[in-house]
Amino acid sequence: MTPHTSAALPLLTHRTLTATVAWREGCPITVGQFLADVYRLVRLLPAGAHVLNVCADRYRFTVGLAASLVSGKVSLLPSTHTPETVRQLVAFAPDAFCLTDSQPCDIDLPQCHFPELPPAEHAGEVPLIDADQLVAYVFTSGSTGSPVPHRKTWGALVRNVAAEADRLGLHASDPFTLVGTVPPQHMYGFESTVLLALQGGGAMWAGRPFYPADIAAALAALPRRRVLVSTPFHIRALLAADLALPAADLVVSATAPLSGNLAVETEARMQCPLMEIYGCTETGQTATRRTAQTAEWQLFRDVCLSVEDGEVWAHGGHVEQRTMLSDIIEPTQDDRFLLHGRSADLVNIAGKRSSLGYLNHQLNAIPGVLDGSFFMPDDEQADSVTRLVAVVVAPGLDHAALMRALRARVDPLFLPRPLLFADALPRNATGKLPRAALEELRRQLGGGSA
Repeated sequence: MTPHTSAALPLLTHRTLTATVAWREGCPITVGQFLADVYRLVRLLPAGAHVLNVCADRYRFTVGLAASLVSGKVSLLPSTHTPETVRQLVAFAPDAFCLTDSQPCDIDLPQCHFPELPPAEHAGEVPLIDADQLVAYVFTSGSTGSPVPHRKTWGALVRNVAAEADRLGLHASDPFTLVGTVPPQHMYGFESTVLLALQGGGAMWAGRPFYPADIAAALAALPRRRVLVSTPFHIRALLAADLALPAADLVVSATAPLSGNLAVETEARMQCPLMEIYGCTETGQTATRRTAQTAEWQLFRDVCLSVEDGEVWAHGGHVEQRTMLSDIIEPTQDDRFLLHGRSADLVNIAGKRSSLGYLNHQLNAIPGVLDGSFFMPDDEQADSVTRLVAVVVAPGLDHAALMRALRARVDPLFLPRPLLFADALPRNATGKLPRAALEELRRQLGGGSA
């Protein structure tokens, strides 16, 4: 284990070894069993110092994360596991190995398969982790195509999640269970379904329900307090399904802005507040808002924003270094701000400006649209008139009806040419639409320039 050079912080904050830390296959898992599993896995991990933890089961992922922490190994958390990404990870960390619970696993790395661990209980102390210990490298896409690593230390992660727990009102004194529709390898899922359970004294649902019926079943199987950690894509699909939804105690949303109307409907259907989280890979989570009541975001404690030469920087609190944000942000008062979209989403046509986020909001607000997205095609020429493309899932609408509805909502300059219809959009596990996948769908649908 890494020598302690600064304050040591506990792996988890549950008050007893008999407290529940996870639910798996309908059964509670105690802190004692979790720690026993962690120490048994420690003895089985290979010698490499870097771990690509691809366990799909959230509990097993968390055991793998904890075992890596206890043994001083660093987790690698890329956004995808494509062969090219894996090759780039090997160049970054040649000693990396893959921890997996899938048979077979086609990732081209030395593999450690998560073992079957019979029930056991740990009677020792909760391990302490040095605050300066490197926990993970989280990767974002670089301008050259190579993943850019961002260091995450234990102390900063604990401060971040503690601030989140305070803002969401989740504490060990009132046990809660997190049901996540996002994978634990994604930064949002990592923070809000794994670390929040460990550091908030709560529990996690081991599965990752994707379809509305699975989400409803997972919530219904749990005792109160139930917290749904999800995305606008999953929430919208859940509300659109013809299901009786169990009451929750809190819904948390991130990865893309949520409309006020969808937030109001969610609160009414789920009978609880909805809190939206703002953040990025570089800074972690930095702000929340109750979207049904306000458009303003409130920063986490001790986090500050500063505007310099038209650019917005985040610093303070758990943010380890001053970080320039890629969003269009308008500070309003004290610790509040408005978010106007991503800088990269800005569209300028004939001197008029809009954002892809705004256009997508208008498209998805049209009755009959189940899903849809605008994007700028890769073959757009710099010296030609900008033509946006939109792909939409709207089984009950035809092209003319949808264009009429769009004309009532957006400036004619931003109308899509072409407007393409699809059976489904190629969203990834967090509900986002990779640019390459949109381009491929456009090619398959025969969408050329208008």
